[in-house]
Amino acid sequence: MKEVQDHWFRRAKEEGYRARSAYKLLELHEKFGLLRKGDRVLDVGAAPGSWTQVAANLVGPRGHVEGFDLKVIDPRGLPSHVRVQQADMREVSLEALGGRPFDAVISDMAPDTSGVPMADAAISCRLCHTLLDRCVDWLRPGGHVVMKVFEGGDFPELLQRAQRIFRDARASKPKASRAESVEIFIVGKAFRGPGAEPPREAARTRPVPGAGWKRAQDV
Repeated sequence: MKEVQDHWFRRAKEEGYRARSAYKLLELHEKFGLLRKGDRVLDVGAAPGSWTQVAANLVGPRGHVEGFDLKVIDPRGLPSHVRVQQADMREVSLEALGGRPFDAVISDMAPDTSGVPMADAAISCRLCHTLLDRCVDWLRPGGHVVMKVFEGGDFPELLQRAQRIFRDARASKPKASRAESVEIFIVGKAFRGPGAEPPREAARTRPVPGAGWKRAQDV
């Protein structure tokens, strides 16, 4: 993929981040206060690792960051309070992630794009619904989530679901996102807990259409 030599890309290279997407999480954190020193953070769809880097800096050595992706994440250069692995979010258990619920779940994942915007947006929303399903297992009551989604016809329903699950949930587009990008981020604060809504077993088990999701990318 051709790398766009813009301000954020150059800044990421200068400051040691693996991708320009680091600044999206930094801006969202500054706006919403997502991560604290000592937090346990789960980064879903973490490759190449820029959000993992940001989270590790924000929680500090007393905290812990778990990151996973369908693709291999290079662990070189990551601090000792970070662990990365190759895994599928529909299959990885809490035990495989350390056995303790997380204070925050963050996700910059995106689907393999087809070039058909409506289809890509629908698949992106389906992935985010699956992520919310898994938050029941992964996230402690009172915890936070931030996840990327492509805006489309299914987006309002996804946001409404997040608003039922979290005490405060809203959409935000960081300045570091390209103006032409259809990506937007849902930020949910104060998870209400497993009883927030009826379980969606069908969503847990049905396959997500398409080739799967790939590493977090700048779109």
